[in-house]
Amino acid sequence: MSIVENIRMAFSSVLAHKMRSILTMLGIIIGVASVIVVVAIGQGGEQMIKSEITGSSNTIEVYYEPSEEEIQSDPNIYEQPAFTEEDLTALSKVAGVKNVVASSSTQMKTQYRDKQSDSAINAVNEAYIDVNALEIAKGRMLNSTDFLSGNRVGVISNELNEELFKNKNALGKVIWIKGQPFEVVGVTKKQTGLLSFGMTEVYIPDNTYRSSFGKLEYSTLSLQAEDANQLKQVGNHATDLLNALHKTEDSYQVNNLEEVADSIGSITKIMTTIIGSIAGISLLVGGIGVMNIMLVSVTERTKEIGIRKALGASRKQILMQFLVESVTLTLIGGITGILLGASGAFLVSFFAGWPSLISWQVVLGGVLFSMTIGIIFGMLPANKAAKLDPIEALRYE
Repeated sequence: MSIVENIRMAFSSVLAHKMRSILTMLGIIIGVASVIVVVAIGQGGEQMIKSEITGSSNTIEVYYEPSEEEIQSDPNIYEQPAFTEEDLTALSKVAGVKNVVASSSTQMKTQYRDKQSDSAINAVNEAYIDVNALEIAKGRMLNSTDFLSGNRVGVISNELNEELFKNKNALGKVIWIKGQPFEVVGVTKKQTGLLSFGMTEVYIPDNTYRSSFGKLEYSTLSLQAEDANQLKQVGNHATDLLNALHKTEDSYQVNNLEEVADSIGSITKIMTTIIGSIAGISLLVGGIGVMNIMLVSVTERTKEIGIRKALGASRKQILMQFLVESVTLTLIGGITGILLGASGAFLVSFFAGWPSLISWQVVLGGVLFSMTIGIIFGMLPANKAAKLDPIEALRYE
């Protein structure tokens, strides 16, 4: 008997007992679907975290951490500005640096008429706007003219727009920050990312902040490299320069966000593997179910096996018949599980707002694992059928 005939007989047997076949395949379907959903969610979440942390701008953060000797010699060292205007100018000349991104965030009262809000006032340089690419819902972003002329303009967050203007048109309105007027020229889109905190914020040009409130102390600084492969080299040159300018040892260091993201990604992969392995246990349970049903099938078809053997069917042919039927059951269950898992992963990613990364390796592994389950757990029933004595089988009632 050819393999095609065995497959045809397997499908006939599956269709002859539809409900039993569906219940048998249910364990395989749930197992494969669970593994695909878990892995897809895990990989999608990992990608989301990485993109939220690093973005696509090839940036590296520079931070200042004074040594114990510096703290002992100057207890007020943390009150000193970490970065100065001179630092920005010097860093912009470092080989491989495309942009020097600097900002300073201060908590201040923001007022419009009788409404007030505690807001983060972000004084940013022009490179900050270019690199961070804030999304605007209404109006415009700060432009070169605003930075050069020191215009008293600001872009407010969607959350501040809700508090001060109740989501009404804020463009052209004047808000007061510590007694200084600023015209609202733009409103950012509502943040929906994994690391969004829904803060009330105002973005103003650094020159405007300096002319309005006096001294500006940059609290955060990052460098955008011309090439992602130059991040480490650029960071080393930048810290060497800053430590030389400020006469410090290793107080200025770099924090490579890609390394942070990779570390988080490693943790996510471990968790995904553990949870995926737990979900995979249901595949083994499904395999036991297949073996159980196939043993029942052998018992039910004992007389059929006796007839086939009496007509000349070999032990190998009987073995192959039941083995193909077992593999067919698990394969149909595996394919159904893949379709169900892919749909589930898509729905979860759609509502969660992150990418659904369905790995073809996992899909292929699901199919191969289903076939393996069918072979392993189908071997015992198939072997039992192949060993039946034809005379005893014909006598079976």
